Amino acid sequence: MQVTVPTAHPLRARPPAAAGPDATAESSPALRVLGALCLIAIVATSFLLAASASAGPSDFVRVHGGGWPGWIAGPYQGLGLRLTPASFDVFTLVLLGCYLGLLASAKMLPARVLGAAIALAYLALMLGPPLLSQDVYGYLSFARLGALHGLDPYTHVAAEAPADPSFPYIGWPFQHTPYGPLFTLGSYAIAQLGLAGGLWAFKAIAVLTSLGAVALVALAAKREGNSGRLAAVFVGLNPVMLEFAVGGAHNDTITLLLVAAALAIGAGALGGRRRAQSLEAQLLDAQPLDAHPQEAEGSQRPRRLRQAVLPLALAAGFKITAGLLIPFLVLAPRAAKERLRVLGNAAGGLIAVLIVGAIGFGAGMTGFIAPLAEQQQQVAPHSIPAEIGRLVGLSNTPTWWRWLFLAGFVVVVIIALWRTAKGADWRVAAGWSTVALVVSTAWLLPWYAIWALPLAAVTRDRRLRIGVLVFCLYALAMRLPLTEPLLGGH
Repeated sequence: MQVTVPTAHPLRARPPAAAGPDATAESSPALRVLGALCLIAIVATSFLLAASASAGPSDFVRVHGGGWPGWIAGPYQGLGLRLTPASFDVFTLVLLGCYLGLLASAKMLPARVLGAAIALAYLALMLGPPLLSQDVYGYLSFARLGALHGLDPYTHVAAEAPADPSFPYIGWPFQHTPYGPLFTLGSYAIAQLGLAGGLWAFKAIAVLTSLGAVALVALAAKREGNSGRLAAVFVGLNPVMLEFAVGGAHNDTITLLLVAAALAIGAGALGGRRRAQSLEAQLLDAQPLDAHPQEAEGSQRPRRLRQAVLPLALAAGFKITAGLLIPFLVLAPRAAKERLRVLGNAAGGLIAVLIVGAIGFGAGMTGFIAPLAEQQQQVAPHSIPAEIGRLVGLSNTPTWWRWLFLAGFVVVVIIALWRTAKGADWRVAAGWSTVALVVSTAWLLPWYAIWALPLAAVTRDRRLRIGVLVFCLYALAMRLPLTEPLLGGH
């Protein structure tokens, strides 16, 4: 009698666990040491930058004629440090060099260490005065204009309340607020904290939203099978993020958080990278053991995209430029029915934003469009159209030249949308469109460079990452005294 002994099918055996993108078992000791030194240097440099800025007003800390009270200077005041053009150059170059070093070594470092270093650097910057911009005082002024003086910031300007204590600190006294209704309404609550309390509230919001964005970007990258540590470093320790976004307490970090939330919710919705299978299973197309969990997960993927579009709709309620990403996410699904469902959710989210805005501001809610249009009639000294115009012999960046760049932006968006409809990664297409937006605008401010960071961090597209990094380098050069002679504007 023959006895048949059942044996496990070789192709059904569970493959050995493969090392993930963040595995450190065979990491280089030299890279680990490099990464640790870079983290220490970034935290120390962030502290020195903020502490030096607290000495008083300078080219890097602008307060106009409002004086230098302790609630602006922060707790570092009196340490005897001073921020000069030379020291700012050194601090920025150290941050940049360490950032590049961490991009090479981030996968070798523990996630908790990276998170702690990012939090410490942000905290060090928050305790100093606002850097390189007066926008945070504008947030305070618009909030106080509506909450304390009863003047709609979409139809009135700060100059109509010159006795307000925020007035001496603002740089745009004759401009309506260019921010969306969700941000404007939310800022009304901050106005109740007073001038000092409001400033520190905005600084704390910038830190908390930045940390949240970094955490969500890392989560999205891990869900896509990429390195969460590298994604966290790519966004969180970028010098533009440190000096301009966090150091300047910009509200762009709020939209960054919402974009990161959309990326985290939608991660893996289009398949993503599956868990490693054995070589035999890949060659013979055998069904892995975890097929049923993947099928169950696959049934949830369309719903993820429908959910992911909602944070983007909310982000447009803070800054309208975030709405650029919505069409790409709508076209991300392959099925026409699913695209309609995503579009329906997007429309529902935008309608909810409009309803909130209408309740808060009535017909004046659309008043933020006019300031945005006015900004596009102005030319920032180091915008790409202005710099290229000077290189080819144009003066004052004529209108037709600005329209030429905007036409190029439209062409890029159309091509990117077409590629997305044909199956290209919507995040890559949206990332290049965002880069095209900041390259084409004549009103370019350095912190706009952070807009594309989450999109580049989550994807595996090296060209997009390199393009975003190159633009971040240019954004830093816009404000470095060291590179000022190389640029045409003043």
